[in-house]
Amino acid sequence: MKKLSLAKSLASIGLATVCAFGFAGCSEGSEGDEAPSYTGGIAATVNGVEIPEDKVTKAIEDIRSQMGLTDEQSWGEWLAENDYTPETVREEIVNSYVDQELVKQGSEALGINADSAEVQQYVDSMKGHYDSDEAWAEALEAVGLTEDEYRENIELSLVSQQLQEQVGSDAQEPTDEEVLESAQTYVTSYDGAKKSSHILFEASDEAQAREVLDKIKAGELDFATAAESYSKDTASAADGGNVGWDRLSNLVTEYSTALGDLNKGDVSDLVTSTYGIHIIQCTDVFEAPEELTSLDQLPVEFQESVRAMLTSSNQSNAYYTWLEEQRTAADIVINDMPEGLPYYVDMANFPKDESADDGAKVMGVDADGNPVTLDSNGQVVEGTDAEGAEGEPVAGGVDESAEGAEGEAADAAGEAEAAVEGEDAEGAEAANTEGEQPAEGAAE
Repeated sequence: MKKLSLAKSLASIGLATVCAFGFAGCSEGSEGDEAPSYTGGIAATVNGVEIPEDKVTKAIEDIRSQMGLTDEQSWGEWLAENDYTPETVREEIVNSYVDQELVKQGSEALGINADSAEVQQYVDSMKGHYDSDEAWAEALEAVGLTEDEYRENIELSLVSQQLQEQVGSDAQEPTDEEVLESAQTYVTSYDGAKKSSHILFEASDEAQAREVLDKIKAGELDFATAAESYSKDTASAADGGNVGWDRLSNLVTEYSTALGDLNKGDVSDLVTSTYGIHIIQCTDVFEAPEELTSLDQLPVEFQESVRAMLTSSNQSNAYYTWLEEQRTAADIVINDMPEGLPYYVDMANFPKDESADDGAKVMGVDADGNPVTLDSNGQVVEGTDAEGAEGEPVAGGVDESAEGAEGEAADAAGEAEAAVEGEDAEGAEAANTEGEQPAEGAAE
């Protein structure tokens, strides 16, 4: 049985997070589509806007299907193991739809709309990952979406993103003291971090790469000068080949492995990756102090990473505060759970195994709305995020960078390739685009 545990201790998590990060049941139905019929009725109203019970039921049934929990036994066991009941599952899904409606209404009141051209750009970009219209249609069908539904989800994602930016624009900037306090938590994860530069050659230019390497090692050619003159990675070449710190970047495996063998000042042999041939120089190694008492003890890049994380957290908190205020002011009516629902099971038949809690890891989201793994104490396990096949259409937008509890739309695919490719927490390759430094790192 495929398990996905869901934490309840953070904002916008649990099954609502599953909605945002890739389950088809959380999608909006297009007008004219024939919705499945279950029990009928209205689950809730938000300022008079109705949320159909069948919409909630379909969301839960699609989640069950995605998780392989379609039979009563596996579904009941999963509910028991994760401290859910059919009633609390419904409650979370209903609340997620309530929040969606509040976002829609709040955005309209603030004059926030999604640009249709931008929406189409995202749709076309994702569609471009597939060889044919048939393959694209099959991919959508696999997650229970039509193209119109997918487009509507992109619209909602973009609107939500703009809303969060507008609401969070007045969020307090973190102070140096707050950055230092947060950095003290993360500093050990930076220990041993390596900063590097590289020179990239086409795979067919091995002879030239070897010649340049020999001159560098003989002291006849400066590394930074060589990068500016020869490197095909134009983004880093202008900065002497600087790629930055490995703990703040996503590096292709071959590059990362070679860098791991270098000490400060060392230059690698030729390193071949899918992007060509690299010559790598380790330019710095960070050794974490026993006690971090000043930001000056941290490289500026680590300071900026922590500061950006805190800024994002403050903006997210401002958004959640706004959303809670909308909830308080809204006329929200949530109706009782009807009988005869297909996901109902008698939980008396599924006693929880208390021993399963020891050391259990659960899924939640961090302060930025990014999915993360939590340990039994609710602490984030470093270097984790939610599972998801790269490049697949999902209910929250695009799973390549579904940031934020509302599932913000991903960056458009197919941007210019860079020399250094990355791997996400699951090992899925994710290319770093030219001119951009990867944002993921230990501070997350």
